[in-house]
Amino acid sequence: MPAKGAQASKSKDQPTIKLLSQNRRVSHSYQILEEVECGMILRGSEVKSLRDGKCQLDEAYGRVKGETLWLMGCNIAEYPQASVWNHEPKRQRQLLVHKREMSRFIKKAKEKGLTLVPLRVYFSDRGIAKCELALCKGLKLHDKREKMKNADATRDMQRALRRRH
Repeated sequence: MPAKGAQASKSKDQPTIKLLSQNRRVSHSYQILEEVECGMILRGSEVKSLRDGKCQLDEAYGRVKGETLWLMGCNIAEYPQASVWNHEPKRQRQLLVHKREMSRFIKKAKEKGLTLVPLRVYFSDRGIAKCELALCKGLKLHDKREKMKNADATRDMQRALRRRH
């Protein structure tokens, strides 16, 4: 049986996150070029609602306003117990990034044909709400078809190798 100290260090090495919402369509519709982890400026009722897992990234996207990043279209449901102090479900939320990362990311985001798309929203191991934002390029229809053909081919190869052994 391992010592207690060994178990504690093992859990510290691997950060645990609580995934709240994930945008699954991104990998199908976009080519992900770069990712960045952002903090989110939230109201109290939004945090409570996130803890309940009430977040949707279906129509969400990122936008650059001046020298800041914003999350638009992310639906965080109203928290029922907040009554009059509740938040607006689809309000714009400011994203927090280190200055050096932000300037580099914004420079790339202003290129034509690139889009900022949120990949997932989660609570970090310290309990802080984070959003993973990706710089993406939209795939054309023929690119999507080619991607599907390649996936089918690799699946067939794997299936053939399994039957052989």
